[in-house]
Amino acid sequence: MSKNYKIAVLPGDGTGPEVVAEGIKVLNATAEKYGFGLTYEYFDWGGDRYLETGNVLPDDAGETLKKFDAVFLGAIGHPDVKPGILEKGILLKLRFDLDQYINLRPVKLYPGVETPIAGKTPADIDYVVVRENTGGLYTGIGGFTMKGTQDEVAVQSMVYNRKQVERCIRFAFEQAEKRHSKEFPWKGLSEQDIAEDKYSQLTLCGKTNVLTYVFDLWERVFYEVAEDFPHVKTDYCHVDATCMWMVKNPEWFDVIVTCNMFGDIITDLGAMTQGGMGIAAGGNVNPNGVSMFEPIGGSAPKYTGQGVINPLAAVSAGAMMLDFLGEADAAKDIEASVAVITGDKLDSMAAGRMGYSTSEVGDLVVENL
Repeated sequence: MSKNYKIAVLPGDGTGPEVVAEGIKVLNATAEKYGFGLTYEYFDWGGDRYLETGNVLPDDAGETLKKFDAVFLGAIGHPDVKPGILEKGILLKLRFDLDQYINLRPVKLYPGVETPIAGKTPADIDYVVVRENTGGLYTGIGGFTMKGTQDEVAVQSMVYNRKQVERCIRFAFEQAEKRHSKEFPWKGLSEQDIAEDKYSQLTLCGKTNVLTYVFDLWERVFYEVAEDFPHVKTDYCHVDATCMWMVKNPEWFDVIVTCNMFGDIITDLGAMTQGGMGIAAGGNVNPNGVSMFEPIGGSAPKYTGQGVINPLAAVSAGAMMLDFLGEADAAKDIEASVAVITGDKLDSMAAGRMGYSTSEVGDLVVENL
């Protein structure tokens, strides 16, 4: 066995443990096929633990997770816990503590999955959003004055330093390099582009006409870093226009890079175009540290224990995790199997309408590896 990876598992709340179980089922089968090992350690951080103890996370949670190669997360969100407590106390805190400064969200329409965009196919919807993950409005810089009065003022500031912006943009250019013309079909490039062996296009999504300080910084850094990646095409789009083109012409995009707030918004739009949250996976990435991978759909507590939830987002998150661990062939194998399942097996992506139980869908992915 060539290598063994230590994985911290946070099953989380609601249906999180159910989809995590299927993700791990697929991961184990893939590891056996490709000859590497996976060792898991489980942590009960989530809503039930908070309700029992009053503590969201142990004080040393970040340091504990730094001992692992990656984190596999189910879902966070409990109906008996006030919104924001778990999300800020677990998800945001771990992102900051582990410096997971990239949120990576593939937007990929699989065969057989219905998209609300008429006439679009898997060839049209296949791009990646690189969202800055530890800065901007989410740092909570701001506050209230005269709270509770008619003159109350609330301020929350979008703050970025150059280091945060540059490392995010550089990561995005590297992602664009990986989506090379020899692996991905070209999307409207000129003969000159092809002759110059250009890589995919990177689009900066911002708001330079209104947020004239923050996005002046983003835009300047974007074109400065572009000089180090001469074969990557570059483009710029205001965030409102980005939303329009994601619906009208998603085939125009290869990689999009943007700030924390805009990324949070457009990735949910992207998830809907690829068939919904049940098929969307994402990663909170520290390229030089510990990264965390998760299904995007949430804990879906109303389906807990029924065996009807779609586990494919968790399975795809597992594939992303393997890719970042260096097991690219294994990751592609899982993705190919998911495409077979969506194209030939499932009746629907919706919970309770797949035609199979949660565990049976996991079995199907394993059978088709």
